[in-house]
Amino acid sequence: MSRNVLIPIVAVVALALLGAAGAYAYFFSGLRASPTSLALSSPSATPAASGSPSTTTAGAGTWYEMTSAKITAQLANLASVDTVAGFNVRTRDGIVQRSLDVSSFPTAVFVAQSAELPQAAATGQTVTVSVPGQLTVHGVTKDVTATVQLRVSASTAQLAGSIVTNMTDFGISPPQVSITVVQPAVTIEFQLNLTSAS
Repeated sequence: MSRNVLIPIVAVVALALLGAAGAYAYFFSGLRASPTSLALSSPSATPAASGSPSTTTAGAGTWYEMTSAKITAQLANLASVDTVAGFNVRTRDGIVQRSLDVSSFPTAVFVAQSAELPQAAATGQTVTVSVPGQLTVHGVTKDVTATVQLRVSASTAQLAGSIVTNMTDFGISPPQVSITVVQPAVTIEFQLNLTSAS
């Protein structure tokens, strides 16, 4: 093999190794800082309005029932909150927005069905509730179940929940990224602090 052919081959191999090293640093080293999962704040925290929910709860005796809830998220406002040293993660936001086609489908909506809350909710304890409902993303509606942590105190309620689903169920293809494979499984999280209107 001539020297003129060997030099380009060595250069290609070196670039491939550098790319692999960069991918390793991105996903497996301390260069990447992922956000923590959403959770309820401390009981002494003062609730504040968050998101754009519409929720109704009713109390009778020692139990509560959530009679309706609707949460709408503006997808064009999605922004990465993790960090990777030396990388601009905002580039990912554009890829995600194109995959979601936010110009045609600007919102994601979760509409919860009625759910009875444990008696402990009436005493201010933190309870975990499975809430069935419908999630609409990309113009497709699917039945899902949200796992919600709830704490009720006087006229306020704090909620932190998550929905585990699959983007392909909503007609969304995983984004194509050169250095890695994007998995279709997603976890949608939400956190709400509600105050009684009465």
